[in-house]
Amino acid sequence: MDDPAQLSAYGNVLLFAIVGLLLVCATLFLGTILSPKNPNPIKLSTYECGEDAIGTSWIQFNPRFYVIALVFLLFDVELIFVFPWATVFGNADFIAADARWGWFTLIEMGLFIGILILGLVYVWKNGDLNWIKPTHVKPTVDVAIPSSAYANLNEKIYVVKDYREATVPEEKPETTSPAPTKATFKPKFKPKTS
Repeated sequence: MDDPAQLSAYGNVLLFAIVGLLLVCATLFLGTILSPKNPNPIKLSTYECGEDAIGTSWIQFNPRFYVIALVFLLFDVELIFVFPWATVFGNADFIAADARWGWFTLIEMGLFIGILILGLVYVWKNGDLNWIKPTHVKPTVDVAIPSSAYANLNEKIYVVKDYREATVPEEKPETTSPAPTKATFKPKFKPKTS
């Protein structure tokens, strides 16, 4: 601790942190002073990605998003450990001092990444990374209607009246006989398949 160079290096870090904190506070303070203050209902409403906020924010959230976020966080933290390891232990001076140093750090990082890959394989095999989609099942109804009933309905001829006759009654002389209506619609019923 008697070396003044060490104290000045820590002093530089402290000075950098203080200047950064002052710049952030000054920017926030200037923003509150210079910004116009004209509140209205539109400005005071909740902003939700450009959409009007509807309902409450207490909604059901799919837990699969948490799994994806945790896997991302896991590999993000892995990169935080791998980058300094690669920069510090990749230094030629450390390896020149002792040749075992490079092998030790390589094995150490191999174990670290191996444990993470083992965890990923475990989660993958359990199916926790699958985005589960529902299987669509066609509903079936168990009815006790025999197939002959469907056949009888399909064989029957249905008489369909002209829709204009019901809405606009026309005066017809009684001397002419009414024309028979022909079947224009024949419904088809499907029998139950087992």
